Amino acid sequence: MPELPEVETTRRGLEPHLVGRNFASVEIRQPRLRWPVSQSLPTRLAGAPIESMRRRGKYLLLKTAAGTLIIHLGMSGSMRLVADGLPLHPHDHAIFTLDSGQRLVFHDPRRFGALVWTETSPAAHPLLSHLGFEPFDPEFTGEWLYRTSRNRRQAVKTLLMDQRIVVGIGNIYANEALFQSGIHPSRPGGRISESRYRLLVENIRQILGWAIEQGGTTLRDFINEKGQPGYFQLALQVYGRENRPCPRCTTAIRRIRLGQRATYYCPRCQR
Repeated sequence: MPELPEVETTRRGLEPHLVGRNFASVEIRQPRLRWPVSQSLPTRLAGAPIESMRRRGKYLLLKTAAGTLIIHLGMSGSMRLVADGLPLHPHDHAIFTLDSGQRLVFHDPRRFGALVWTETSPAAHPLLSHLGFEPFDPEFTGEWLYRTSRNRRQAVKTLLMDQRIVVGIGNIYANEALFQSGIHPSRPGGRISESRYRLLVENIRQILGWAIEQGGTTLRDFINEKGQPGYFQLALQVYGRENRPCPRCTTAIRRIRLGQRATYYCPRCQR
């Protein structure tokens, strides 16, 4: 699934080509995504100027004068720009033609993604209103995470993936940040010290920053807006490395399941 770095990579790649342009036309080729695409979307967007493209967690927010299109890439979705006249592909479910002649294509083989229209503030929309801090928000600190985690018995990895607390970290980067911080993923969140939470927040930001710079992580499905894969998987320390040697101590990496998600850790380095 595309996580925060993949979504941010997409946003940064698309924004210069979209903001300041108008939608010439919109074609919805497959309206049955995670939620049905509004039948009125082509009419609402035709001729609308694009004012901004932002990210909130794993959602892209394409703001126009008429309202905001909330985009989620689901499990296997991507958005890319293609020149007018180039052939489309199966699973290209929505085609947004710009006044420049380029086409913004929403591609989603599994159809778990979403195109949701709202004319009110996106922050108040049910998809976004419950979301917690962004990882790079100055208010998301180790001290705050320590206070929030008090008396919680849930595993710290599950805590990190709770979108009501912090958004967009996702499974891959939660594994990597906990390894970098020397914290066992199943350790109860309420039993971790403030100093270790400060280190964890620092490592979350560092790892997400690296991943954004390198174009996100490709695990089977993700491609960026140009159709090219990200490369951060080359630097993964524990994720997907079951039974391979830990890069620090050479102990075999183990795999367990937490919250129905594959979880990787070093039994020697992480306590």
